[in-house]
Amino acid sequence: MKKYSIIFIFMLMAFVSQAQTVYEYKIITTVESIVPMGIGRSRIVEHNVPMNYEAATTTRDKGNHFKNNKVKRKGLKISSFNETKLLNFYSMVGINFQNIASNDALISSKLSKMSAEGWELFTVASGVESDAGKNDGKGIFITRYIFRKPAQ
Repeated sequence: MKKYSIIFIFMLMAFVSQAQTVYEYKIITTVESIVPMGIGRSRIVEHNVPMNYEAATTTRDKGNHFKNNKVKRKGLKISSFNETKLLNFYSMVGINFQNIASNDALISSKLSKMSAEGWELFTVASGVESDAGKNDGKGIFITRYIFRKPAQ
């Protein structure tokens, strides 16, 4: 019985310490162009400046009264970020698989660096806005890599 009590206490301590972990998050975004003939722009984008979302938050009540922090959209833009060049999915003749493999190598390098810095890849979200017909000729493939690590 004594053994079971000790095991239960250790399990409870592990659960409590895990439940109290506060994480810091970081998002890395890749934007890969789906524009024919390679004229689009593809990049890995990473912010360098922390932001506080509350500065951009508006509160509305049922009477449509607003409490706004009076920050204009222009004031939300950051000017310090890293931009890593990627190759476009398309070349003059169509899909360029060499470009895709090159992008995979660059993205893998970035993910490995983040891991070496203590970031855990928490989740990945992606989406596509693709060619909408004969006269569109535009599109992007966007992926957000969401990392986390215990806050310091």
